[in-house]
Amino acid sequence: MKQTLLASMIALSALAAPAFAAAPAGLDLVQPISDYKIYVTEEVGKLVSETQAFTDAVKAGDLATAKKLYAPTRVHYEAIEPIAELFSDLDASIDSRVDDHEQGVTAEDFTGFHRIEYGLFDQNTTKGYEGFADQLVKDVKDLQARIDGLTFPPEKVVGGAAALLEEVAATKVTGEEDRYSHTDLYDFQGNVDGARKIVDLFRPQIEKQDKAFVAKVDKNFATVETILAKYKTKDGGFETYDKVKERDRKAMIGPVNTLAEDLSTLRGKLGLN
Repeated sequence: MKQTLLASMIALSALAAPAFAAAPAGLDLVQPISDYKIYVTEEVGKLVSETQAFTDAVKAGDLATAKKLYAPTRVHYEAIEPIAELFSDLDASIDSRVDDHEQGVTAEDFTGFHRIEYGLFDQNTTKGYEGFADQLVKDVKDLQARIDGLTFPPEKVVGGAAALLEEVAATKVTGEEDRYSHTDLYDFQGNVDGARKIVDLFRPQIEKQDKAFVAKVDKNFATVETILAKYKTKDGGFETYDKVKERDRKAMIGPVNTLAEDLSTLRGKLGLN
């Protein structure tokens, strides 16, 4: 039964797999890719259920609850971004920023989490955002359905570890993503968790090639996670990013970049370049 499930997860499907589906992975990569799909499927399931609760609060006019649920709901999207971004139309609808739209916050196609974030945290209201809430739920359910039928491209999975950290260093550390709510540290944690999961799943294959490299990566992950831990709150969340001083923001860039540079070599080590 397990082997049948594994085969069904990895097998190419002309109906379900997008055009970017890669050639079958080597046999030693089949299991970690299968396990990663299980992880992503679980995360997108949490994303759907928590987005439903978040948008229900928006539609009910419960501003306090909507604000509270915004950041922890998005963490699940951040953790699986390498896969979610394969569907560019949904990524734009779910996670685009105001800078992506010429007309700014008034743009008709500015939707998703950040459009609602603007209403909740900048305008301090839920009124007028009911339609955006409905669209967001529809989009994350669509994402779930597409991921369910997706053949995971091995090079995208392995390369995703570096991509998650590169995004933190290149753009997120500036505070531009969650500019209204200042909940950026939740996003950082989601990206780090997603990258760590990829490394952990492929650990046996990587260690066959370079045990010293794995030890170095683990040490660099620990450094980044120690930095994030400084800003955790007693309830398990994070301080708002506007409380993080500029010099401390800049201090994050080095360790994150170092880790991203190491992870960028993973595809080569596993023969996926």
